[in-house]
Amino acid sequence: MKNNILVTIFLSLILTLPSIIQAQLLQPVAYKDGTQKLNGFVGVPKLTTKKKAGVLIIPAWMGVDVHSELSAEKLAAEGYYAFVADIYGEGNKPEDYKKAGELSGYYKSHVDIYRRRIQLALNALIETGADPNNIVVIGYCFGGTGALEAARANMPVKGVVSFHGGLARDTTKAISVINAKVLACHGAADPFVPEAQVKAFQNEMNQSKADWQMVYYANAVHAFTDISAGNDPSRGAAYNEKAAKRSWRELMSFLKEVFGEI
Repeated sequence: MKNNILVTIFLSLILTLPSIIQAQLLQPVAYKDGTQKLNGFVGVPKLTTKKKAGVLIIPAWMGVDVHSELSAEKLAAEGYYAFVADIYGEGNKPEDYKKAGELSGYYKSHVDIYRRRIQLALNALIETGADPNNIVVIGYCFGGTGALEAARANMPVKGVVSFHGGLARDTTKAISVINAKVLACHGAADPFVPEAQVKAFQNEMNQSKADWQMVYYANAVHAFTDISAGNDPSRGAAYNEKAAKRSWRELMSFLKEVFGEI
């Protein structure tokens, strides 16, 4: 019996070893927006791939967090250059949800500033070694809105993925053609994104002639990919294991479609 357990453990280690070898711990990357210092993190694949595909990760409203860093580590293990963007900058990390709401609200209502911070993070990702012609932007919640803004601004990226992100746009800006592929992973029970906003987003995608997809996850509310959101959906934000796993698989499929074999 003991020998069988040891064999099982050994086989498990052998199966996971390629990912462990491929991944590298995240490294801090300092960059700037004028005089504002920004502190991102990069995960560089252990083995250089032919396409040097990169994924920019825009965190949720609390700024750089464990969830976004874990995503970067997983993506690096898959062979992608992965960069966690710092939107707020050094000294501005919110200490509570109230401050997070104020900060994220500022960037959503000052879209050009938000877009500039995203572009600066894209530049930093490229400087770490990613191919500028093979980039995808993903984001969570507030960061999901940012990923969509990257598409709306027609930044030089192949695709964007929003996980439980806000879908509203700046209506002072005209709807223009979107070149990047768009994937929105949406909680079907998300109380923070009303149906009117969903319909407006879908109409926008159609008007922009985007190549877009929207996937709904049953019983999922806001923040369904983040285990730190807890397990009480009545609060409006909660982790949903099924939705988290399914949406990650959707991301992997999307990256394969956009990049092909890396």
